[in-house]
Amino acid sequence: MTANVSATAQPAPGRLRAIAPGALICATVALAARFLADHYGGPVMLYALLFGTAFNFLIDDPRCRPGIEFTARTVLRVGVALLGVRISVGQVTALGAAPFAIVACAIAATIGFGWLLARTLKLRSQQGLLSGSAVAICGASAALAVAAVMPTHAKHEEDTIVTVVGVTVLSTIAMVLYPIVVQALGLGDTAAGVFFGATIHDVAQVVGAGYLISDHAGEVSTVVKLTRVALLVPTVLLFVLHYRRRHGSGGAVALPGFLLAFVVLVVLNSAFGLPRSLVDAANDASRWCLVAAIAALGIKTSFKQLADVGVRPIALMVGETVFLAAFVLGAMALTGVAAAR
Repeated sequence: MTANVSATAQPAPGRLRAIAPGALICATVALAARFLADHYGGPVMLYALLFGTAFNFLIDDPRCRPGIEFTARTVLRVGVALLGVRISVGQVTALGAAPFAIVACAIAATIGFGWLLARTLKLRSQQGLLSGSAVAICGASAALAVAAVMPTHAKHEEDTIVTVVGVTVLSTIAMVLYPIVVQALGLGDTAAGVFFGATIHDVAQVVGAGYLISDHAGEVSTVVKLTRVALLVPTVLLFVLHYRRRHGSGGAVALPGFLLAFVVLVVLNSAFGLPRSLVDAANDASRWCLVAAIAALGIKTSFKQLADVGVRPIALMVGETVFLAAFVLGAMALTGVAAAR
């Protein structure tokens, strides 16, 4: 069997042999990124992406390509699915009506703003929807999940990579700047937690910013953030419905397999309270899968591609980030959440 035969068309043993070299390369890059983040600080996703681009030449090697493609697609979806183990219905209902409404409205408004700003900047509408979703929901994880159900085109992977880089950097900046903002505005611990959870892109940075203020702010910010993550499912379903209608596909809208697994894990955790050890293990596995998938996307992207994107995509994500922060602060003031101590 030749190296050019699709890995998915081979019997299981042959498929495993086909994907092993590329998958092991992605795992090695993920390990290097994790080591650097653990020992020297910084965002592991960004390290994985940048390390991956250094090995861009491997995507042209027929021995490595199947495993890299497998990691960028299948391992990515496993990582997104496992995010569901973090969430329970009880966490969402305990949040209360006002913060939940703020989060839901902020997601819809930011995605809409991203679409409008992309058109204003003469970028692809799909790029605005992708970056808007990443900014509005959960950073790189949302970017990967939404990109997985969007129609592919010549710039699809480039848009995904640029979005991942942008939201990862902006999330780190927000983790540093937003605690200064809430202190300048005189927000209490509860209000600060709502603001962090509703605006900062990635979960790790949300937790970091929240606990920088207080334990209570950290707990509130984490619950609000997980509520945003839970809303990833209906958001992706709306994208599936939109693109099926746009491309003339009839019939019922099928829930993508990885989102179905996400929902099942949320239901199981809500109904039975999964053991802490299992939740921690699944959470770690999810993180590793997503880091490996980011490494694979990095390998598929060249530095030249990143250099050629220009400033408009960056302006798009900065604009979406500022819009989200302003929208949430305004909504908190209107609903009285800003006054919560």
